[in-house]
Amino acid sequence: MEPKVAELKQKIEDTLCPFGFEVYPFQVAWYNELLPPAFHLLLPGPTLAFLVLSTPAMFDQALKPFLQSCHLRMLTDPVDQCVAYHLGRVRESLPELQIEVIADYEVHPNRRPKILAQTAAHVAGAAYYYQRQDVEADPWGNQHISGVCIHPRFGGWFAIRGVVLLPGIEVPDLPPRKPHDCVPTRAARIALLEGFNFHWRDWTYRDAVTPQERYSEEQKAYFSTPPAQRLALLGLVQPSEKPSSPSPHFPFTTHTPKKPGNPSRARSWLSSRVSPPASPGP
Repeated sequence: MEPKVAELKQKIEDTLCPFGFEVYPFQVAWYNELLPPAFHLLLPGPTLAFLVLSTPAMFDQALKPFLQSCHLRMLTDPVDQCVAYHLGRVRESLPELQIEVIADYEVHPNRRPKILAQTAAHVAGAAYYYQRQDVEADPWGNQHISGVCIHPRFGGWFAIRGVVLLPGIEVPDLPPRKPHDCVPTRAARIALLEGFNFHWRDWTYRDAVTPQERYSEEQKAYFSTPPAQRLALLGLVQPSEKPSSPSPHFPFTTHTPKKPGNPSRARSWLSSRVSPPASPGP
């Protein structure tokens, strides 16, 4: 890895990794090459970018403390707010640089996603994006089959949160990093894609590989709750009221993070999220 890339990666990791995030560098060109022009990032090909994902630890290390802070606004999703807050800290940590942050949920006025997160995760080497085209002689006929990313250490127990773009910083010699193919057989890929598309509520597709860590039962309960009901689950009040303390039935405790060591909506590559729209959560 180029020294410049390594230095920037370290600074971003220092900002994000203690809170349960991971960071992976890539070139804009690698992403654009897989997509039609309508989905391109409008930057020179060698432009440096970083893919940001959250691990199961993010729930305790970032979300809970965020909910106890004064940062929460009632009108938008708490997890999205938390992620936006931490991605904003990346910009603050590198004030000398021009930085553009795109969260995974952001869309253009025509509702086209600003970033296809699963494609970005694949080209960054963060997680393998398994799609119908990866199954030889697939059995699904005319059925629509969405693809899904699998992380080599967390399986499906993670979420892609966004990208950090650094316009003006070009890294033409950055070596490509292939994602680890951790579901290599046809039978396992069929099981994964069928589990993701038809049985996502039971969470089992996320165990396509034996994960290093899964979501806690508390975390699963949160993400299984419809978004409109999550504030009530947390014991937070309606938008017209002031915040209250968390519900005793769903207690949140502050976690002091320890600094670690260095550590989806159309066919094919045109998919933006880890889970289908009706999924229990990221």
